[in-house]
Amino acid sequence: MDARRREQHKLRLSWMPWLYFTLKPRHRAWAEAWQREVQERLRELETVEIAEGCFISPDARLFAEPGRPIRLTGPGVSIAANVFVHGPVVLEAGVSLNARASLDGGAGGIHIGEGSRIATGATLYAFDHGLAPDRPVRSQPVTSRGIVLGKDVWVGANAGITDGVRLGDHAVVGMGAVVTRDVPAWAIVAGTPARVIGDRRERPVSGFRDPTCSPSDDSQE
Repeated sequence: MDARRREQHKLRLSWMPWLYFTLKPRHRAWAEAWQREVQERLRELETVEIAEGCFISPDARLFAEPGRPIRLTGPGVSIAANVFVHGPVVLEAGVSLNARASLDGGAGGIHIGEGSRIATGATLYAFDHGLAPDRPVRSQPVTSRGIVLGKDVWVGANAGITDGVRLGDHAVVGMGAVVTRDVPAWAIVAGTPARVIGDRRERPVSGFRDPTCSPSDDSQE
């Protein structure tokens, strides 16, 4: 593979990181060496813990000053291009943050359970400003209770999750929804503010598709 094609391949993996985990052997050696460089640089500059077998785009922005760590605790975590993550944040094994997702752990932190999928453009902000009328917003006190997602949760593209929210295992958040209250396990929620519209165990719902389930890319050949 010539240098231009390899750089294009890196770009493809950065924006579609699920492809990294199915690379053919002839690509895996250089891709793993590339990822070691990317991840070692992050370890040198930020307070991060990265388990073996993870993928982080060099175009992602991870900020983890002392006391606000970012922890990738198991294999299979992927963080795509243009993702913003500010600790404290914990990502368990198999979590994916797709392109342009934005997570800020505030003081309370964000914890995302095993196998959960955060789609393109989703925002999780674990802090909030006060709204007292006697002062401008910039002078209001900031509170932070934290956000917790269970395992196998899917947050759709451009959805938002506000501080203090807990999502149960296997829950699904529809595209563009704004979640302001806790979501039960297995529930499907949509709308602004989000409300329960179904249960994954009872019926399929059209219109929900995880981009990480895309067919394999022939360019891996």
